[in-house]
Amino acid sequence: MPKKALIRIVRSPEGEVSIDLTGKKSGRGAYLCGKTACFKLAHKSRALDRALKAPVGAEVYEQLARDFLAVEDEFLAAQARAEEEDEDE
Repeated sequence: MPKKALIRIVRSPEGEVSIDLTGKKSGRGAYLCGKTACFKLAHKSRALDRALKAPVGAEVYEQLARDFLAVEDEFLAAQARAEEEDEDE
């Protein structure tokens, strides 16, 4: 799966963990598919802790869950537009 088909979670140099839809924020990144199930599995298995090489607290996971739900529709719509553009070429 290409990176553009994934959602990036980034830990900034200051230690803040957030969703990066642009893929351009500086910091250590981890990639998840655009489905809520992927995020839930990453949370359960603590995959983000390992990928970001830092512990991710429960409150950060809760905020990311809210953010993930908020951007999921936007991400899927952008992905659909990109697929349509690829078909037109």
